[in-house]
Amino acid sequence: MRLFYTDVFVLPLPAGHRFPMEKYSRLRQALLANGEFSETDFHLPHAATDEELGRAHDPDYIQAIATGQLSEKAQKAIGFPWSEGMVERSRRSAGATICACRAALEDSVSANLAGGTHHAFRDRGEGFCIFNDAAVAARAMQTEGRAKQVLIVDCDVHQGNGTASILRGDDSIFTFSIHGARNFPFDKEQSDLDIELPDGCTDAAYLTRLAEGLDTAFDISRPDLVIYLAGADPYKDDRLGRLSLSCEGLAERDRLVFTKSRAHGTPVAIAMAGGYARQIDDTVRIHSATIHLAKALLGS
Repeated sequence: MRLFYTDVFVLPLPAGHRFPMEKYSRLRQALLANGEFSETDFHLPHAATDEELGRAHDPDYIQAIATGQLSEKAQKAIGFPWSEGMVERSRRSAGATICACRAALEDSVSANLAGGTHHAFRDRGEGFCIFNDAAVAARAMQTEGRAKQVLIVDCDVHQGNGTASILRGDDSIFTFSIHGARNFPFDKEQSDLDIELPDGCTDAAYLTRLAEGLDTAFDISRPDLVIYLAGADPYKDDRLGRLSLSCEGLAERDRLVFTKSRAHGTPVAIAMAGGYARQIDDTVRIHSATIHLAKALLGS
């Protein structure tokens, strides 16, 4: 199982910034320490080109990111100050999901150990998201002739509003988001399928709704590829989550996605998406479990 990582590309953040950048390097370390993966399983991705990004983003926005011409308001919406490191890491993160999709289509499953930047719109970023890696990667696979129909399964606790907006009206890419009804973003976009959950939703209710949503999404989209945003933030002790899933419930969530994909013979490319647990070890544990289960159920 090929894994693509970007944690060596530094994103300078001010002291006290809330985004847990450390989780990415710790996830790679945890996967290596377990012994199930070796150094040869981990790969550096290419930086997404302007052409690749331009299939999902406005050229003027790409240029503003590349040259540091973002307004203070735009930087505030993203949540990161502009830097050359921000540009490089953002391109690499989108490139990692492209690479994971290519690898999944060859090997059944692969993962970007970051990504899931689903709040990035065509002409702007928000919520720690600069380029929308799922939309960029889906259109890359179509342009390269590797997949005609793509299903994006977004299990981050926050709605994939940028993904829904960019891909609205595109019948070749089906967007499915299951998320907290009262959580960010407060002005939701319309995905092809949205399932909104109440605050405090626990394992049983979540899994029932997810299973129903997966049935609908697969029946309608008939995908050649699934891009799965496996957010750790529905966890009960996540600072930004507002749902109440256990680690066991999140593992069962992953199992539902993987077994449904396997039953349809559909490769899966995974992106990690959000995770802001009060104890960073919990976030790393949840993400690690997703990767191990993916290898066990879909890997060779």
